[in-house]
Amino acid sequence: MPDSDDVRRIALSLPETVEKEAWSMPTFRVSGKMFLTLPDDETSFAVRCPVLERGELIAAEPEKFWVPRHEAGSAWVRVRLAALEDLDELRDIVVDSWQQAAPSRLLDTFSGLG
Repeated sequence: MPDSDDVRRIALSLPETVEKEAWSMPTFRVSGKMFLTLPDDETSFAVRCPVLERGELIAAEPEKFWVPRHEAGSAWVRVRLAALEDLDELRDIVVDSWQQAAPSRLLDTFSGLG
């Protein structure tokens, strides 16, 4: 089962990603735009997700995806680490969020890195 160390390792492997503490938790940013947060209990993480897609994700896999009430108006979704199938699924989710925040100059050269 993937854990918070895997989340951090994958996020930091992406081009120009930096870790910065905010709201007393690690956040991960590319070109100043946040694409991932790791709440302090480290059993889940939050990623960017268009609101229209978020509802579909939650409906299809509610054991994996959810949105806390205080984040309902945002374009973010939480992911339960224990519900992930493997590191490949974790990587896909993290990369998708990074791609939503990364500038086009990085996207043009990004090849999936593995």
